[in-house]
Amino acid sequence: MNNFSQIKGIAFDLDGTLVDSVPDLAVATQRSLAELGLANVTEAQVRNWVGNGAAKLMERAITAVTGSTPSETQLDEAMPIFMRHYADCLEQYSSLYQGVQHVLTQLHQAGYLLAVVTNKPHKFSVPLLNSFGISQLFDPILGGDSLAKMKPDPLPLNHLREQWQLQPQQLLMVGDSKNDIKAAKAAGIASIGLTYGYNYGEDIALSDPDAVCESFEHILALLTPEQ
Repeated sequence: MNNFSQIKGIAFDLDGTLVDSVPDLAVATQRSLAELGLANVTEAQVRNWVGNGAAKLMERAITAVTGSTPSETQLDEAMPIFMRHYADCLEQYSSLYQGVQHVLTQLHQAGYLLAVVTNKPHKFSVPLLNSFGISQLFDPILGGDSLAKMKPDPLPLNHLREQWQLQPQQLLMVGDSKNDIKAAKAAGIASIGLTYGYNYGEDIALSDPDAVCESFEHILALLTPEQ
């Protein structure tokens, strides 16, 4: 509890933390592979490939079906195809995780600064948050292409902390992936790991976050809003 008593700002990951977006990502990946003349993949496979941005997702998918890592040229060909298909189905099958809207509203009303720090491209992150009516709770929304580096690099979190003019002990990272926890540790800030998201099939506790939550609602119990 003491770890979070000074928190004033909270950075949230998006995919696997706020939103279950794998169903849409899987459809986009499947359609992209089909257009490229490659074999299909399953939603379960895609669930283990999410977390390092769109290009890494396609690289992992192509590697899985061809048995070799795609060249830079192949990836350059594949990415516009994926981006087009994902834009077409961005909000069709995704859903907010249980408790997300309630908890975010409570935190916002309690005076916490809230941001999204995701590796998803920015142009997809904002419409997705808009579709659930929660984008107005976050300022800023940092995508994987918003800055020179993405998680697990600490740059986005350091950038956010500087923008908000907070000390390291005042910023918290909440995410479902080892990328989130690694970024938080590198930035010298606290982290909460969620067990229900996408973490390449690994237990989030292995990344040693400051706390582990099995539900999004549990976050409220860990924080001490200023009275």
